[in-house]
Amino acid sequence: MGEKKTFENALKELENIVRQMESGQLSLEQAANHYEKGMNQAKYCMDMLDKIEKKITMLTKDGQGNIKKGLFEDDSDQV
Repeated sequence: MGEKKTFENALKELENIVRQMESGQLSLEQAANHYEKGMNQAKYCMDMLDKIEKKITMLTKDGQGNIKKGLFEDDSDQV
C-alpha cells in the first residue's frame, strides 16, 4: 500500500525531481518526464497552500484596539 499524499511528501518529491534535473545526468526524454512530474507536484503543493490559506483564522484589532478573531479573507482578487 502506498504512502498517503501529503504536502510534505509532494514537496520532498518535487525537491528530488529538481535535484535530478539539475544534475545534468538525464536524457532529454527523462528531463521532459521529470518536468511534467515536477509541475504536477508544484500544482498539488500550490493547491494545498491555497486550501489551507482559506482556513486560516486571522487575528485583527477592532476600532477599540481589542483583538477580534475572524476568518481569513483573500482580497488579492479584487481590483
